Amino acid sequence: MADSRLKRKVWIEAYGCPSNIADSEIIGGLLTADGFELAKNQTEADASIIVTCSVKDSTEHKMIHRIKEITKAGRPVVVAGCLAKADSSKVESVNSKISLIGPNSIDSTVHVVRSAFNNKKVLALDDSVLPKLNLPRARSNSVISIVEIANGCLSECSFCQTKIARGWLKSYRIGDIIRQISRDISDGYKEIWLSSTDNGCYGKDIGLDLVDLLDSAVSIDANFMIRVGMMNPMYIPSMEEKLIKIFKKNKKIFKFIHIPVQSGNDRVLKMMKRGHTVDIFKRLVKMFRYEIPRLTIATDIIAGFPSESEDEFQDTLSLISEVRPDVVNISKYSSRPGTRAGKMNRLDSQLVKSRTEQLHVLVKKISNEQNLNWKNWRGSILVDELTTDALIGRNFAYKPIFVPFAQCGLSKESAKDKLGSEIQVNVEDVSPNALHGSLLQ
Repeated sequence: MADSRLKRKVWIEAYGCPSNIADSEIIGGLLTADGFELAKNQTEADASIIVTCSVKDSTEHKMIHRIKEITKAGRPVVVAGCLAKADSSKVESVNSKISLIGPNSIDSTVHVVRSAFNNKKVLALDDSVLPKLNLPRARSNSVISIVEIANGCLSECSFCQTKIARGWLKSYRIGDIIRQISRDISDGYKEIWLSSTDNGCYGKDIGLDLVDLLDSAVSIDANFMIRVGMMNPMYIPSMEEKLIKIFKKNKKIFKFIHIPVQSGNDRVLKMMKRGHTVDIFKRLVKMFRYEIPRLTIATDIIAGFPSESEDEFQDTLSLISEVRPDVVNISKYSSRPGTRAGKMNRLDSQLVKSRTEQLHVLVKKISNEQNLNWKNWRGSILVDELTTDALIGRNFAYKPIFVPFAQCGLSKESAKDKLGSEIQVNVEDVSPNALHGSLLQ
């Protein structure tokens, strides 16, 4: 008799960071390996899985709204990701029959989904010892492979609910990571994203550091690029010289660093329990830029942290004006349940909104000015994405460059053949978020 599971379709949607996207790919891979089929849309699915993010209250509201929508279909629902672990009671208040999978419990996926189809609720929230490497995957991009190098972190940021969900640092062995990268490259993936809660503290629990991993990764004899994910500034000084050296000398590493500062004031950073100072951040940026002038620098800012004064907010504006990051991810402070900051008195919402708007105006101006430095640049980009009417590729500094299909003589269908290829372009115009180019013949 044919296995009835073969006819069961599961819809998976994911939100948030690259680690969540990678988790959704593993969930899909485990299910297809067990005989399930992945649905092309939620309507045709026999069950749905949503991989949630809980980093902000606005994100949480979006997750809860989406869970309510999916529940209305009357089919089994499984909630995975950070919200499932960090605030399971809130998820269960939407639908008491929902099964949950924590971010460190993905190896329970098949059991949870089978049980859901049998109307049995399962809470798989205990941390697994299984690393999220060398597992089946249902890829969401044919060029980009997201490789998780660790789970959890060493920090105790007072505003962060992700720590509640993902826990303390557990670094994966370099050999296991390299096997995953090598396999992905053999399968045709050209862009490797090294991802974790905080890449800066990778290896500190096993007597290694990120540079040890990068040394092994760049030694793989193949044509590919590595994007190093977020590194908190407090963990970089212990390896700064050798980190800058490998970034500078090795062409397989995108000249891109994401180092979130969160505030331009030391008192606020202390309240955030960030573990670094403004001067540490400024010195790191100065050193990296001196050695790698074309480096792309991304950072994060939280506006309106509890007790932040107007003068302290002005310190943040001054820092951004001085450092001039290429990319700034701006967040209004969100009070997250279970965090230390969640117990602090919040600032007036209109004041927080005003500060966020001021940051957006400043950042948009600086980002556009930084991108103007790339106007008339000519060089190679790796095509890793398509829009409805343009190729998107990344140059050596991970700058996104849009090239219209029409300018390349491509249709939307034929453009798919360009994914994963390298093309030569000229940057003709810029915007705050991207460069715009043409194909060089």
